[in-house]
Amino acid sequence: MEYQVLLFYKYVTITDPENLKSWLIDRANHYHLLGRVIIASEGINGTLEGTIEETNLFSEELLQIAELRTMQIKSSGSSGTAFPRLKVRVRDEIVGTKFGPEIDPRVETAEYISAEELHTWYRDNKDFVVVDMRNDSEYTSGHFRQSINPGLEASRDLTQTIASLSPLKDKTVVTVCTGGVRCEKMSAYLMNQGFKDVKQLDNGMHGYMEKYPGEDFLGTLYTFDNRLTMHFGGTREIIGTCRLCKSQTERYVNCANLMCHLHFLACQQCSESHGTFCSDTCRVIMLPTILPFV
Repeated sequence: MEYQVLLFYKYVTITDPENLKSWLIDRANHYHLLGRVIIASEGINGTLEGTIEETNLFSEELLQIAELRTMQIKSSGSSGTAFPRLKVRVRDEIVGTKFGPEIDPRVETAEYISAEELHTWYRDNKDFVVVDMRNDSEYTSGHFRQSINPGLEASRDLTQTIASLSPLKDKTVVTVCTGGVRCEKMSAYLMNQGFKDVKQLDNGMHGYMEKYPGEDFLGTLYTFDNRLTMHFGGTREIIGTCRLCKSQTERYVNCANLMCHLHFLACQQCSESHGTFCSDTCRVIMLPTILPFV
């Protein structure tokens, strides 16, 4: 069988998130889909995997829901093993920014720039700055050329790193992320903080790489599933480097010290010779020995 992963989101008022959760669990189970969906009163954000036939049938049903009829659903090939289970959760936000109610993409968000227009900007050497709104670990294995990494560990960290971006307030800023959901709020937050010309990449990196494989996006795209990374072909450059020996790699591991558990790039050779520790410190300082109860 051939499989694919669906990626979708929409900021829209969901009057009964729990009811939508029940419906999603029922239909996802019916079509044997696995993955993650977050629902909030502000919208929906999901990634689901299944056979091409069943994911397409699910998509048709999902788009019949009145609030979601205009939602864009992106897809990419997979092996059928991207997710171990189905998780559908109701939360306060579909992206955990903690910006506050004044930042609401349903009310105001940055203007969209299409993949075609951004591609033209790169070709014409237009004066603009790409700001990557993903986490630092995602940026490591792949990003747009000439982009800025604010150094976020999580989306909510933007409030602490915004000062480092202040020199860009009078520049044309294009915010980018995997599929677009994070940029809806991140771009709105930049506008709220006085940035004068903010745009967001429509359909995110996923949409751009699909249309222009191997162009402008360097490396590979990080995914929050068992695939870990993906790309759409084309002639591309590997820009990820092993944290331990600095050789080229796109291989992610977690630090074996469970008190650290850092997600980082490590080549196969270093993993085999040094173990999956992010540093000598983590190799030496392991979890405390559990003493027997006396």
